[in-house]
Amino acid sequence: QVDLVESGGGSVQAGGSLNLSCVASPYTYGRYDANCVGWFRQYPGKEREGVAAIRTRRGKSFYADSVKGRFTISRDVAKSTTYLHMDGLNPEDTAMYYCGDNLFCAGVHDGELLRPTTYNNWGQGTQVTVSS
Repeated sequence: QVDLVESGGGSVQAGGSLNLSCVASPYTYGRYDANCVGWFRQYPGKEREGVAAIRTRRGKSFYADSVKGRFTISRDVAKSTTYLHMDGLNPEDTAMYYCGDNLFCAGVHDGELLRPTTYNNWGQGTQVTVSS
């Protein structure tokens, strides 16, 4: 089992930016390269919802409508790290953010990449708080 460790959360004012990181630990110089990685967020008492996902071998990314044009997911294969760059933050983005991965992602259709059930390995989360 490879642990995922999120970082980069914090408190910002509306309109600000944050850059979240998700590192696969132990870091094995790219030998651990999950085929699919997703970022999710969860509001208190709510289900986890997909924000962005990436097929790491193809570099193809997917976004929830609520974050398109504001958030960008990227992957540094050599560092086994997936980033979520968030611009134009608003109070509705306040949530706990998690990354999840699926090592082989076999048989997963693009439409399933923002579903939490697609992923079987999760980090502990990082809190993002946006004040108005």
